[in-house]
Amino acid sequence: MSIYKYPLELRFKLIALAPRIIVTDSSGQQIAFVHQKTFKLKEDIRIYADESKSREIYRIGADKILDISAKYNFTDATNNQSLGYVQPKALRSIWRSTYVIYGTNGSPLYHVKEDNPWVKIGDALLSEVPVLGLFTGYFLNPSYTAYRGGNEEDTSTPVMKLTKQPAFFESVFTLTQEAEMTAQEETSLLLAILLMIQFQRRRG
Repeated sequence: MSIYKYPLELRFKLIALAPRIIVTDSSGQQIAFVHQKTFKLKEDIRIYADESKSREIYRIGADKILDISAKYNFTDATNNQSLGYVQPKALRSIWRSTYVIYGTNGSPLYHVKEDNPWVKIGDALLSEVPVLGLFTGYFLNPSYTAYRGGNEEDTSTPVMKLTKQPAFFESVFTLTQEAEMTAQEETSLLLAILLMIQFQRRRG
């Protein structure tokens, strides 16, 4: 049984200096608030239960400084227990964003791939056109699918799908569940997707 009520909505303002993502479930209940500390050489992302930031629930931290091969570790902030990690595939990121999620024992559990990299290219080209570039975030909306297993070519078992929604002055994503997972796997995938969204935001 899922620990979240899908679909989830992930929303953040485009003009914010530090990424602040609000995650709500299908009932409108806030289930996470993501805050990244600025001016850090290593990624330092804190996930709280809500915007009050009174209860920290998860952390995401890189194991290297400004390194494209860095691993991003997931930690349960309540007991400092490791929840695994995610590692971007650097050689593929130029064309199609790909991320592999690993368990606590280092074995690959899932991989996330950008569905249509041509959307990214279209956005990069049209964003340079005066006036028209202001609207690319409304009609050029990428999507990403998480698949079971570490084989990046195996797309036979989708488990989650992330889709960017049309919006001005903010980014809104919808996350749907496509298959059953354990609670820990579900949490690790959500954390990986939250990190991935921030990387995509920087890329443009």
